[in-house]
Amino acid sequence: MDTGRCLGLIGGLGVGAAVHYYTNLTRAHQMRTRELDMVMVHAEPPRVMEFIRASDRIGLAKYLADFILRMKNAGAEFAVVPAVTPHYCVHELIAISPLPVLTIFDPLREELARRPLKRVAVIGTRFVVESDMFGEVPGVEFIRPQPDEVERIHEIYTKLALTGEGSEEQRAELAALAHKLLERDQVEAILLAGTDLSLIFNAGNIDFPYLDCATLHIQAVVREMLG
Repeated sequence: MDTGRCLGLIGGLGVGAAVHYYTNLTRAHQMRTRELDMVMVHAEPPRVMEFIRASDRIGLAKYLADFILRMKNAGAEFAVVPAVTPHYCVHELIAISPLPVLTIFDPLREELARRPLKRVAVIGTRFVVESDMFGEVPGVEFIRPQPDEVERIHEIYTKLALTGEGSEEQRAELAALAHKLLERDQVEAILLAGTDLSLIFNAGNIDFPYLDCATLHIQAVVREMLG
């Protein structure tokens, strides 16, 4: 079987996110009768959060760039960070990365150009919800949940990321909140801005209009790997 370009994947942000990417990338290659060529390293979520809480974009970029250099030395041709929160330092990382970085925002911008949504609510970590997607998605008004809702979303998401497991109760609670945001705040869609949400949400159990950052990113990664 033929192989495509070698991917460098920074895992550990959290573990469930990397597993989600790995599983779907493997499936996509098998469907196309191609061999998956990938290098993966493990970054520590607490270390990432230290940089973010300290507003240290440069420090976080250097931390992630060191992993990318290791992957380059192992044969990777481009790099992917399979989580939204570490994109806090996306510009600084791109500037110093030893490899090209396919960011999670690139395919999101393309999808929003195809589906011109104007009002979107975000479900993800507190840092992502409050960031307005770090200014990387122009032309979209990001409607934030109420402060207590932001904290509850953050609490659920953190548990998902740290344990790599989700529950029906967590899914039902976030789904109910999504419907509340759609009705109360008159948003057009919910942006699932966290890869670990794949532990509780999938295309078969989502009953509200949404965009899934991870799915769009994985599709873009497959295109980059296999042309």
